[in-house]
Amino acid sequence: MHLSQRDGALDLLKWLALLSMLLDHLRYVGFSVDWLYVPGRLAFPWFCLAMAANLARDDSRKMEWRYLGWLLLFSAISEVPYRFYIPDPDTFNVMPTLALGLLVARGWQDSASVARLLALAALVVAAVFSERLMFGFFGVLLPLAMLLVFRRPWYFSLLPGLVCLAANQWQVLLESARFGNSVAILGLATCLFAPMLGMFLLRHGRHVRPPPMRRWAYVLYPAHFVLLLAIRQIIA
Repeated sequence: MHLSQRDGALDLLKWLALLSMLLDHLRYVGFSVDWLYVPGRLAFPWFCLAMAANLARDDSRKMEWRYLGWLLLFSAISEVPYRFYIPDPDTFNVMPTLALGLLVARGWQDSASVARLLALAALVVAAVFSERLMFGFFGVLLPLAMLLVFRRPWYFSLLPGLVCLAANQWQVLLESARFGNSVAILGLATCLFAPMLGMFLLRHGRHVRPPPMRRWAYVLYPAHFVLLLAIRQIIA
């Protein structure tokens, strides 16, 4: 799968991941919309897949540090609106998980000692602070799992599907699914097949031309918390 400099399918994947995240967070506005948990399970694996696609570019060696810098900057910026909006959060926002995942995936890809040491350090941090990271230790491994199967046949995407399932509190989902909870059953299926759906989109949507998602899109993450918080205040 060769990625051009401006790949329309990759932009579409990012927009759909952003939409999935927005739908997921609508559950905390005040409406009874627990079923939005299901499409919300697409957001994180699709952001990880977009990261793997960026790393797979020929020029990824030039972009990696800037990419990491933006993630770290908006990890800090987003934490305040995240904590205002999400009731009693027990983890950081998702960007620290993505930043650690980037270091791990890049360490696998790059044999340089600095990259390998940073990847090892990221794994140690993920293991020690797993309970404080959104999607935990397996969430940090997901970008690497996506990268490993990026150019392989579609059925290999079941591997990152299993990693995605492990990152999404699969024990709770399985327990609820045993009692016939439809949201849990669909949530399990979505976690398992989200990487496969994303790969299909990247491989067969190359001719679409959505608005390009550039660096300004980082602002959308903290901004959507502010917007949803304002909506919640209005309807309260």
